[in-house]
Amino acid sequence: MTQALTALEPVAETPTRDDRELEARLTMWLREHGSVLVGFSGGVDSAYLACVAVDVLGQERVLAVIGRSASYPAEQWQRARDIARQFDIPVLEVSTDEVSDPRYAANPSNRCYFCKTELWDTLAPIARARGIAVVADGTNADDLGDHRPGARAAAEHGVKSPLAALGFSKAAIRRLSRMRGIPTWSQPASPCLSSRIPYGTPVTIERLRQIEHAERAVRQLGFDGDLRVRYHGDLARVEMASDRLGEWLRPERRAAIDGALRAVGFGRVAIDACGFRSGSLNVFGGVIAEPLVRARSATGAGDARGLERVLESNGIGIAVEARDRLAILRAEDSTGVDRLRDPALRQVVVEAARGQGFTHVGIELARAKDSERRGEDVASDAALHRG
Repeated sequence: MTQALTALEPVAETPTRDDRELEARLTMWLREHGSVLVGFSGGVDSAYLACVAVDVLGQERVLAVIGRSASYPAEQWQRARDIARQFDIPVLEVSTDEVSDPRYAANPSNRCYFCKTELWDTLAPIARARGIAVVADGTNADDLGDHRPGARAAAEHGVKSPLAALGFSKAAIRRLSRMRGIPTWSQPASPCLSSRIPYGTPVTIERLRQIEHAERAVRQLGFDGDLRVRYHGDLARVEMASDRLGEWLRPERRAAIDGALRAVGFGRVAIDACGFRSGSLNVFGGVIAEPLVRARSATGAGDARGLERVLESNGIGIAVEARDRLAILRAEDSTGVDRLRDPALRQVVVEAARGQGFTHVGIELARAKDSERRGEDVASDAALHRG
């Protein structure tokens, strides 16, 4: 399966006629079922579904259930609680423990199946015990084209996805949410923290916490757009909205990010040259193909030396380290990174990397020598802490 990777599309200010028709159809769907339990994460989709459900059915026939676990960011939990209070949505919180399931923790490409199985195994009996007619999630129509093993778990438990079934796009949900005054209308998408860990790298509570702290640290520096901090062992690869890359590659900004993420335990920090891309994990894991990448990358690492030669022929002298399909660009001095603030030059680099079998390109924020020295310091500190 092939899918283009895109950042969040701009959203029109007001709902279209088609958007309003979709909401009318959702109203009919809710009335037909009479009562609903919503799997409620506090994200854009589930917040919209829960708000409309309360509006249509009333509080007594709606229950929004939050499944709390180590993979669920604390900020998102607080956001879900705030939305529930603001719109009088009845909420129940339950604990899920998917990280303790060895099938989930092994982090296969169908990891989400085990997570959602755990969730729906918990929520379905609640709905039955309370006489609620249907369990629903916030899956939208855009989600159907992606790799979604969790959808199989939902189907096995009879969970409905009305937004997807009726044809709601993410953009339509944002427009309708804005019309209703739901503050999540402009909120960046935020899947579970495990989605930052490459398939095959075990999911642990320690890694989830490190990722959560890292993303919080970048937010505290003032970044407010789409953001992921991807875990690559000692290296943190930061994906941020592509139209903000030039700004955050400025010397003072990248120094701030580098310092903030080293403070939460990463030895090295890189910014992704393509920026945030929905579906990035699946491409890196080889689950979804990226057409412009040389086919051999599907089974092994890209060619670091080959990429160095291509870049050199384009007047870009920079060292390349290969980690599977990730090319890490390591400049000997700050000038090399400064040049990559130019989006046209970054595009040249990305296209060259694809030609050498890489799906992702990380621009390391520290000079190569400084990174090696700091990495040794971090490893030493970690060893001292363990001792």
